[in-house]
Amino acid sequence: MYNWFVIQSKPGQLLKAQAELEQQGYETYLPLLKTEQIKKGKRTDIETPLFPGYLFIYLSKEESNWRPIRSTRGVAKLISFGNEPAIVPAAAVNAIRAQLRETDSEQQFRKDDKVSISEGPFKDLQALFVEYDGEQRAFVLLELLGRWQKMSVELSALN
Repeated sequence: MYNWFVIQSKPGQLLKAQAELEQQGYETYLPLLKTEQIKKGKRTDIETPLFPGYLFIYLSKEESNWRPIRSTRGVAKLISFGNEPAIVPAAAVNAIRAQLRETDSEQQFRKDDKVSISEGPFKDLQALFVEYDGEQRAFVLLELLGRWQKMSVELSALN
């Protein structure tokens, strides 16, 4: 019977650990979040690990060869409780995957998209989407009194 387990990587070597494990034929899962950062004055989309320093590996206690894991480049250790490796329920891993897919699909607006505000004091006004402001809000540019104003509005109020 196969289960998900957790690998802790050495500092700064998470992607190397995943690549090395997959090269050896192991199935791994590294949940990544898409985030926006400013680098050298420019906004760039990057993927950051949901659990920095950790990744999931799919193994069988009976069928899998566990010995090479500890000596794999980038791997610090297999997370254990006592002498037993910690099993992560498949339902938890599936829920993480589903939530990340849902989060990606919710991010429906792109920079400079024309949006309409559907509720609140600016109802029925047109705006330009700028960026997400957390999980429930977004920044938009709204033309008021001949000038562009940057405002934060509820995501649910944008069409």
